[in-house]
Amino acid sequence: MMLDERKIKILQAIIQSYITNAEPIGSRTISKKFDLGVSSATIRNEMSDLEELGYLVQPHTSAGRIPSDKGYRLYVNRLLESNDLGFILRHDLKNRLINEIGEIDQLIYNAARILSKVTNYTSLAIAPQIKKSQLKHIQLIPIDDSKILVVIVTDSGIVKNTVLRTEHSISSDHLNIINNFLNIKLKGLNIGEIGAEVLDQLIKEIYDYKNSILDILPTIVYALDDIEGIEVFADGVNKIFNFPEYNDVEKARDFISFIENKPFIIDMMLSGEHNDIEISIGNENAYDEIKNCSVITATYSVNGKTIGKIGVIGPTRMDYSNVISVVRSLSLDLNEIIKNYFIK
Repeated sequence: MMLDERKIKILQAIIQSYITNAEPIGSRTISKKFDLGVSSATIRNEMSDLEELGYLVQPHTSAGRIPSDKGYRLYVNRLLESNDLGFILRHDLKNRLINEIGEIDQLIYNAARILSKVTNYTSLAIAPQIKKSQLKHIQLIPIDDSKILVVIVTDSGIVKNTVLRTEHSISSDHLNIINNFLNIKLKGLNIGEIGAEVLDQLIKEIYDYKNSILDILPTIVYALDDIEGIEVFADGVNKIFNFPEYNDVEKARDFISFIENKPFIIDMMLSGEHNDIEISIGNENAYDEIKNCSVITATYSVNGKTIGKIGVIGPTRMDYSNVISVVRSLSLDLNEIIKNYFIK
């Protein structure tokens, strides 16, 4: 059975009504609220067909229906009308990000906080992954005879500092030579590529300073390993209680438990195809705890390379048009701000 224009209009009306009211919709309600030019009886027959096709489900014995995951998927793919945020709101979102710029991790956290506030859903963000970044610069700064401050700068704007202790005193001249050597040899390498093999090769090439470089290099490699952990930000977790679907305490507890499980969030956020906007609806989600949720994410990148993700998670009865517009706008703002403020 094909979906003709009338069925599509009825399905769209049901989805829009359910997103707003969270109540199963009957044919009489659709007939009164939407000018579809057909009788209540005709709408009822069409709703029955839509249910048979899997686009609607009847949660109770009443005549009311609600959209299925398949219905939402059709709505998102074919029926969704783009929501224009308007210049003022877009400008406001960007200004909020710019006004709170600090370290790049703080920028991403602020973006997640703003996203939750504007959409009224739980927001999630993955901070830039340092091992997917390229090393841009290393600076070795002497503190005293046995301590050196190592400043690591990546092409994605991440700056990490670590203090290392040396067994031998290293003169400023030797430290400058080693500093310049490391920048020549390591610049442009992915952080994840800098390991034991690279270490051995560097020692061979700068043998005259073997003792000094043996003091410094292993500590730098260990420092890079220490900062590999992926940072996850979440905001507005308790907003799930605003939705009647989550009046069930067990259901709400499962949702919150999932959000607090960092490995699950990382897997969910990073397992997609890294498209402009990704939307996962209901049973399309891999985890049982969020089979009643939709997840909308967007990537942010540097020089065309994805370095993180930001998005929202909430009931499948989500205001898709608004959320997609806000998520897309914030991801574009992040791309621009990272490029202008962190990539030198």
